[in-house]
Amino acid sequence: MPKRTRAGTLLTVAVAVAGPAVALAGPATAAPQAPGFLSVTDLPPDRTSSWTAGEVTAGVPEGTDRDTCLRALSGHRPAWHRDFGTDLDTNARQITVVLRDTRSAKRLASSLNKDVKSCAARIERQFPDTEATGRDYGELPVEEGAHVYGVHTETSWGAADVRLLSVGRDGRTVTVVNWARLGGFEGVPVTAFKRTATSSVRKLH
Repeated sequence: MPKRTRAGTLLTVAVAVAGPAVALAGPATAAPQAPGFLSVTDLPPDRTSSWTAGEVTAGVPEGTDRDTCLRALSGHRPAWHRDFGTDLDTNARQITVVLRDTRSAKRLASSLNKDVKSCAARIERQFPDTEATGRDYGELPVEEGAHVYGVHTETSWGAADVRLLSVGRDGRTVTVVNWARLGGFEGVPVTAFKRTATSSVRKLH
């Protein structure tokens, strides 16, 4: 895995394991079924190597609450995530949350969009030695919608990260995709990532 800058917070790869439920009486409640997830063929082709995929894992990944761009995800259940990687500096993650109703899902999607839109400005306030730039790549017409963004950070000593993020919703299910690598916006696969973002919503149900 590549080195991360403290401001970029590309991906913290960790497994969040949900604890077993304890039934006080009556039959055990079946664990909720995970929505559909992206596969390696849904990701933008990498310039240097093939993608590999981890298992779909229960929970929001540890450290998500420290991700300046995705603070609103922390604490939600039921949730699942899947990590993807390459041989070098490109990686990705999908996180999906199922809310109790459509209204709650709308609120979460709205909060996440606000988080990502304001992410660059908050990074610069938090880390004065880091310059951050955000880009809005627009809405995608899939189910209840998806939105794609870009965030680039560069420190005063030259470390640079770039991310593409999407926030999408289908009914009461919200999904986020984070693609990241070292470097800047040059050559970032925005068109291919928009296809990834569309697939992430279409494959949920």
